Amino acid sequence: MPVTSLAALSIAVLTATFALAFAFGAIAQRTQFCTMGSIADVVSFGDWTRLRQWLLAIAVALLGTTLLDAAGVIDVRWSFYTTARFTPLAYALGGVLFGFGMVLAGGCGSRSVVRAGGGSLKSLVVVLVLAVVAYITLRGALALLRVGLLERVALMLSTRQDLASLLAGSAEARTGWQLALGLGISATLIAFSLRDRSFRTFDNLLAGIGIGAVIVGVWFVSGSIGHLAEHPQTLEEAFVRTNSRQMESLSFVAPLAWTLDYLMFTSDASKEVTIGIVAIVGVLLGSATYALATGRFRWEGFRDVEDTGNHLVGAALMGFGGVTALGCTIGQGLSGVSTLAAGSFIALAGIVVGAVAGVRYQAWRIERTSA
Repeated sequence: MPVTSLAALSIAVLTATFALAFAFGAIAQRTQFCTMGSIADVVSFGDWTRLRQWLLAIAVALLGTTLLDAAGVIDVRWSFYTTARFTPLAYALGGVLFGFGMVLAGGCGSRSVVRAGGGSLKSLVVVLVLAVVAYITLRGALALLRVGLLERVALMLSTRQDLASLLAGSAEARTGWQLALGLGISATLIAFSLRDRSFRTFDNLLAGIGIGAVIVGVWFVSGSIGHLAEHPQTLEEAFVRTNSRQMESLSFVAPLAWTLDYLMFTSDASKEVTIGIVAIVGVLLGSATYALATGRFRWEGFRDVEDTGNHLVGAALMGFGGVTALGCTIGQGLSGVSTLAAGSFIALAGIVVGAVAGVRYQAWRIERTSA
């Protein structure tokens, strides 16, 4: 492929990703899609509505990704989620810290970007602190702790860690396992989500189906449109404009760090706009556009010193935890789980445990203050 064609392909990949991310931001702003809020609703009020949104989104993402993989359009083994290196402690502890942090910060990484687009200055602060701590965890002082301690507890598997590869005895059997697991799990989640008639409103279905479809769409853009069997310069297999150099979908921790890095060093010719960066910008602008168009845009600041402290600590925990767990509620909870990566399920469980603990901690603090 000529270099000019590669440039055109890069523009196509980035434009398509931006459009999908813009849709994500608008949908999340309209429907109030929020993983932290969904867990808090269940724990505090027994309301499963928003959690059903999230489960439906997981189901749609898993169903679409499974079908693309089975058809040979993409291969989930091209994703960094399915690496053969299995780090259970990092997945679990990172997930717990992220889950607890998102409660303190009033929302996960994606929700913070969406709220910032709607005028929340405190969410903008969360986004910035999260990005800084994520970068420190990727390449700075906290990387020494992450790599030297948490990721030392690791197993090198004989195959990729997606469940289909782990269970299949041969390459031929893998597709069958992929279909059986993907279709079975997604069908179960869809049935659970839709069994409640009151859930079947336009906004709830838009949240679940729309968000899940965006995940599938970005997998297609990165893993099919942006997949090069032979890069014109390196002559190796490559994926256009990804930070990991592997197939990517949406995530909101490391991409925030890469976005901050690009903004600070734009004049560095070695820096390039990637899928993760345009996705962050797309979600922010999609949310802002919808909020402005519908009159939902509202400036919002911190309530007091305690509120500020909670958000700062929560953002820091999300930055460290999200990088350590290799993703957030979207990165691991949707994109990672859609590949059936074993580590993604561990990270997701950790996020839920951390979030439940965070909600209960907040309730305890309120009771103690009012006593």
